[in-house]
Amino acid sequence: MMRKNRVMTAKALSTATSHADHPYRGPSRALWVACGAHALHDGLTDTLYLLLPILQTEFALTYAAIGVLRALYAGAMAGLQVPAAKLAQRIGGPSMLAAGTAVAGAGYLALGASSTFAILVFALILGGVGSSTQHPIASSLVAAAYQGPRSRGALGTYNFAGDLGKMALPAITAGLIAVMSWRLAAGAVGIAALLGAGAILLAPWRVPAAGDKRTDAQPSKGKTDERIYLSRSGFALLLAIGVIDSATRMGFLTFLPFLLRAKGAGLPEIGVALTLVFAGGAAGKLVCGFVGARLGVLKTVLITEGATAAGILALLPVPIGVALALLPIIGVALNGTSSVLYGTVPELVSAERRESAFGVFYTATIGAGALSPALYGLIGDAISLRMAMQLVAAVVLLTLPLAWRLRRALEAQK
Repeated sequence: MMRKNRVMTAKALSTATSHADHPYRGPSRALWVACGAHALHDGLTDTLYLLLPILQTEFALTYAAIGVLRALYAGAMAGLQVPAAKLAQRIGGPSMLAAGTAVAGAGYLALGASSTFAILVFALILGGVGSSTQHPIASSLVAAAYQGPRSRGALGTYNFAGDLGKMALPAITAGLIAVMSWRLAAGAVGIAALLGAGAILLAPWRVPAAGDKRTDAQPSKGKTDERIYLSRSGFALLLAIGVIDSATRMGFLTFLPFLLRAKGAGLPEIGVALTLVFAGGAAGKLVCGFVGARLGVLKTVLITEGATAAGILALLPVPIGVALALLPIIGVALNGTSSVLYGTVPELVSAERRESAFGVFYTATIGAGALSPALYGLIGDAISLRMAMQLVAAVVLLTLPLAWRLRRALEAQK
């Protein structure tokens, strides 16, 4: 009898602990881990921009080859977003996120040890495979922990954390390269990622269960079919805007270091330039998330994408000093759109399909960002880097009519 009472007491304590640790009662823990993972992974991804001019010199590469290298990393990251999300449902989000972070760190270790072009290709693909885990898993956990109107603000914070990593890690790496070889610096970045993987795995947080109660409003039965149609239509428009926005951002950032080098900038100046553009991007994501909630998707996209095109064109003829002053402003516009787009995803899909929707969204947008550097690299080799940048500025304006149609779809859904 005593044993039975002890067993019952243990079960009661276990249940109480489980409820106390429930993610919806302590959502900040999930948000902190997701933000840390986002900062680390985005820092790993964007430190590659700093290393591309070094790799070009080290391996005697053309602009097209540089674009292909960037495409290999981003392509592996994009292509495995949905499989990573599905695998996480089996083995658990924290385990999958930690494993991906460790693999990304191993990619940087291999990059630092690369002695041939083949090893370089392997290292970048490995890094992309590891980074594929972060976006769909972390963003869906944040969306699940903060439901309803709070979701947009939490996702904006999550996105802002990614830009903090973009600012910090490339700047730190540039400082390391000033005192050691780029290979040792890449190895140090890889070791930092491995430590981050351990921190994610050991962090005291819980994953929302698939069957947890949702608080999302359900459509009335009379309008179910219409809502489903509008949601799909709106999501497709949102996805198209995201694809163009991502292609523009990745194309610009890939070849920005080369444009600055043509203006006479050295590696320290390029490191500062990337920090400035990412600092502007961080501010843009944070501010534009609130601007988007106030002005709506259409007006925000008109402002950010129009300013992106104007900023890129203004950057081309000016000297390095003026270029550095322009970069934070360009960064605000360049990254501001994405905060609005990510925050709109939960409004267009049902709660049970949210994780898959984020996986599809990130797959398409990162995939576009993977292909665009290779395409713009070919154009840069064929006509000139300046003309390729002008084309980048022109393509981003295609988002404007799509944003107009998206606003109508969102209004019809209300």
